[in-house]
Amino acid sequence: MSVQFGGRGARSCSRLFVILSLLLVSRAWASGIGEQRILVIMARFPDVTPSFSVDAARTKYFDRLDRYVRAISQGKARVVGKATDWYTLPRDVGHYRISQHNLGVERDRIAALIQDSIDLVDRDEDFSRYSAVVISLGARRRDFGMMGLCGYPGMLGWRSGTAFRTHGKGQSVPGGVAIFCEEAHVGVVFHDLAHIMGGVRQGRRVVPCLYDHDLQAQSGPFRGYARFYLVNVGFFDPMSCHFFALRAPPPGVCAWTKHRLGWLDPRNVVQVPRGQSVTLRLWPLSQHSEGAQVARVPVGDGTYYLIENRQPIGPDLNLPSHGLLIYLCDDRVAECRHGKSPITLVDSSPSVAELRSAPFTANGPATYTDQARRVTVRVLAQEGAAVRIAVSNGK
Repeated sequence: MSVQFGGRGARSCSRLFVILSLLLVSRAWASGIGEQRILVIMARFPDVTPSFSVDAARTKYFDRLDRYVRAISQGKARVVGKATDWYTLPRDVGHYRISQHNLGVERDRIAALIQDSIDLVDRDEDFSRYSAVVISLGARRRDFGMMGLCGYPGMLGWRSGTAFRTHGKGQSVPGGVAIFCEEAHVGVVFHDLAHIMGGVRQGRRVVPCLYDHDLQAQSGPFRGYARFYLVNVGFFDPMSCHFFALRAPPPGVCAWTKHRLGWLDPRNVVQVPRGQSVTLRLWPLSQHSEGAQVARVPVGDGTYYLIENRQPIGPDLNLPSHGLLIYLCDDRVAECRHGKSPITLVDSSPSVAELRSAPFTANGPATYTDQARRVTVRVLAQEGAAVRIAVSNGK
């Protein structure tokens, strides 16, 4: 890492960097750290024949998903658990079928599906051994209506009083519940499990969806929904896109999501205080590094820029483009509704559709300026996988 603070306060700024880094880790949410113990309930409908096996489900959840989580967390988290044998739900799929749009989902049907599923396994399973429950349906999206969802914290809310108990033994369902159709992409599975891993703090989901819910509520040509609704972060985080290429693994997560899950080491974060300028080398976010991977630039009450380097390494092979990504973040915003988002990607190339060329690069768009906040970010050079940048905050 190479850091040069401009101005006369270089030493005091270095001390401030250490203090702010410690504050950052103390504020990090850590529920995404360690073993994520998942009970996968294999639930089929009386009128639908599953097209995949229990072994295939085990491979998806405890091999492919586990390898992905290990990679994006740099070993800070792993997925373990159990997939049951098939259980048959008491009612046909039509009784549980829901809308594909989040804002139009029939909540009573989701609640019924969850209750019926946990009651089926009540005698055979000890829910206290797990941190989350997955209901893996023996049906496809066209049968059920939605590819995947998080029941809690999600479609059924995330405030007190939404926890489930089995009717027989009165077991509480820990953490949360997610539901997936049989062809759900690993990125879809991670997206909804991340809601559970993040949990709820002060009445808010720690890891919310990063796509626009109001656009997702409309039908249209983009994945069956309205116009491109991944307007906040594009294809650069599965909390936004789920996946970029259907037949490839999901991309890695951005620094914002990584921090929310407790996976961002404060030693990899450089703080750029107001009134200071910094020159530094950022190493790729998707690989382990002892150097700087993220720059955090506070600009106001609850608002700040996050700057990261995304290169074709590991999960980030599966991105539409690579380079320096700049996000404007606002911790006052809880969910992506009504045109607001807690994180918004700066697009270096607005003429290219769907944020596909958003990164800044040494050989392309290299400079970003926010005149109102007096912030400038400049790519100085590509140095192997690292990117050397200059950041000026409020000067």
